[in-house]
Amino acid sequence: MTVAVVLLAVAVVTVLALMAAAGAATLARLDGSTWPSALTRAALTFTTAITLAAAITAALTPLLT
Repeated sequence: MTVAVVLLAVAVVTVLALMAAAGAATLARLDGSTWPSALTRAALTFTTAITLAAAITAALTPLLT
């Protein structure tokens, strides 16, 4: 049961990070930036979202054990 919850949480975080990256790329393109610049912003947003999720997980882990 615990493994299933962890896998579901990882999937949700990954999907949300991908959606945030797609939104950042779309907004960058609407702002007039080039494709490489938009993809760089998308990659930075994806990395930031994953890092934030990892930091929150690391902070909450001692509270749950």
